[in-house]
Amino acid sequence: MKKHRLSVDLDPNMMAELTKVARRKEQPTSLVAEAAITSFVTSDHGDRREAAFACQLDLLIRQAERLERDLATAVETLCLSVALPLPDDAQARGRERSELLREALSRRLANGNSELRGASTDWLSQGFWRQP
Repeated sequence: MKKHRLSVDLDPNMMAELTKVARRKEQPTSLVAEAAITSFVTSDHGDRREAAFACQLDLLIRQAERLERDLATAVETLCLSVALPLPDDAQARGRERSELLREALSRRLANGNSELRGASTDWLSQGFWRQP
């Protein structure tokens, strides 16, 4: 089959990329360009769209799994904080810490900072988790 000649003006950067790919694949530049054009002209838009949806779905699944893990951790923490019996002196300290936590949380929410990770970092850095 006889091939037809095509003259194309390329941006210098694109020509450099084309040449780099051709060298890496040890193929003539014209063959690499022909393969790229063939891929572009004959590509199935449905396949591209499906691949994009699959990628987006994978991202959403990972985000949902992280949210589920974080929620489970928060619920377990809440359950433990209410269920564990404490001695009287610890209860007094607990009430004091609870009030400090409530105030800190109120400030964060008033400022629009309601991110779980930011709140937990602030909470830990202020030493609420340490024994006095």
